[in-house]
Amino acid sequence: MTGRFAFRFMKGSLTQKLKQMASPVANPRHYCSSSSSSSAKPKLSQSSRKERLLAGAAIGVVGGAYASTLDKETFSGWLFTATKALNPMFALLDPEVAHRLAISAAARGWVPREQRPDQQILGLEVWGRRFSNPIGLAAGFDKNAEAVEGLLGLGFGFVEVGSVTPIPQEGNPKPRMFRLRNEGALINRCGFNGEGIVAVAERLDTQNGKRKPEKTSTSSNDEVKHGQGILGVNIGKNKTSEDAAADYVQGVHALSQYADYLVINVSSPNTPGLRKLQGRNQLKDLVQKVKAARDEMEWGKVGPPPLLVKIAPDLSKQDLEDIAVVALDLHLDGLIISNTTISRPEAVESNPVSEEGGGLSGKPLFNLSNDILKDMYILTKGKIPLVGCGGVSSGEDAYKKIRAGATLVQLYTAFAYGGPALIPQIKAELAGCLERDGFKSMYDAIGADCR
Repeated sequence: MTGRFAFRFMKGSLTQKLKQMASPVANPRHYCSSSSSSSAKPKLSQSSRKERLLAGAAIGVVGGAYASTLDKETFSGWLFTATKALNPMFALLDPEVAHRLAISAAARGWVPREQRPDQQILGLEVWGRRFSNPIGLAAGFDKNAEAVEGLLGLGFGFVEVGSVTPIPQEGNPKPRMFRLRNEGALINRCGFNGEGIVAVAERLDTQNGKRKPEKTSTSSNDEVKHGQGILGVNIGKNKTSEDAAADYVQGVHALSQYADYLVINVSSPNTPGLRKLQGRNQLKDLVQKVKAARDEMEWGKVGPPPLLVKIAPDLSKQDLEDIAVVALDLHLDGLIISNTTISRPEAVESNPVSEEGGGLSGKPLFNLSNDILKDMYILTKGKIPLVGCGGVSSGEDAYKKIRAGATLVQLYTAFAYGGPALIPQIKAELAGCLERDGFKSMYDAIGADCR
C-alpha cells in the first residue's frame, strides 16, 4: 500500500494528496484487508500550510526510500528509519494538531508497513488469541477507530481503540494537551472527546465487522501477519451520565462484536467522579452488570471477548486489595495497569507545564505504574493476565514491566514522541533482554521479579 503511494508521488500526484488533507477521516479501510475502499478518501479538516508541508515531506521520504530497493523487508526497514526525520517537524505543531495529522496519515496508509516477521521469542498466546509480540498501542491514540489497519501495520501486537462513550462529546476545553519534552512526558485533560458508540460501531461495521482472532497454538509465529493483530475496544462513560453502568452496557452491546477484548475504563482523571467506580462495591456492581450484558449476547465457538478493567496508578494499598478481590471473585480476564497519574513526580516538578491540570503520562510515570503492577501481580497470585502501561519508551522498559508481572505491554507517549521507528526498536531490544537473561520464551519472564 505504501509503495503505491510512493510511486504516485514520484509520478507527480503530490498536489492531489495534499488537497486530501483538507477534511477529517470519515471511513477508513477495513483494517484486516489491503484492498482499496470504494468510499471517498478520508480527509482532514482545516489543514494548515504547515501541516501540508509536513505531509509533503512525509510522502517525499516514502518515495525516496522506495526508490532505493524493491525488496519488501529491506524497504520496510528503510521506511521505519526514514520516519525519524519527520519527528522534529511534528514537534513544531500544536500537540493535538500533530495527533490529528498522525491519525489521518495512518488511516490513509501513509505510514510504514512492517514486512519483517517478529522474532519467535516474542510470540505468546493470551485469552486463546495469538499475539505475534506483546507490544501494544494504548487507548487514547485512535479514539474513534479511524486508523486501525495502519496502526496494526506498524508492527504492534495489538491496538486498543477508545475510550468510546455512548453519546458523542467534545471533551474539555482546549488547549488540553501539553508536552513536557525534556521529561519525555505529556499532560492531557481531553475528557473522553470522541464521536460516540454509534459512529464507531458503524465505522467498524463498514470495515467488514468482527475480525477473526489469530490461530492459537496450532499456528507458527511466522504465519502471523502484521495488520491482522488483536483489536481491543476501550469503553467509557459520558461526563453528564448519571448511570455509569448503563453507559458501559450500551458500549458492550454496540461494540463487543468487533472486539478481540473489551476494557472498562474507570480510571481517567479527566471525567468527574469516574475514579470512584474503582471502589470495591462500585466496581463489583459495575463488572457484574457489564459481564451479564456481554454474556447474554450470542457468541460463536470463539466465545465472548475477554473483559478487562483499566485502573489508576494513584491508589492506596487498600484500594488495590479491593480491586484484586473483585477481579478474582468475578473472574475478570485481565487488568490494565495503569492510566495516567494526577500526581507530579519530582522529575517534572521544575517544569512550569506540570502545573497544568490533567493526567501525566510518559517516563515520569514508569516507576509509579511499575510498583502498582508488582503489587497487583502478587495480590492476584499471577492468576490474571496484566497489561503493563505507563512510561514505556524502550525494550528494557517493556522487559521490566514483564518481569514485574505484565503479560502484555502498552505505550502511548513514547510513540507520540518517537514515531513509527520506535516500534521495531522496542521489539528488538525486548528480544535481546529475554535472550540475555536466558529466557526461552515470554512466558518464562512474566513476573520473574515477584517470585
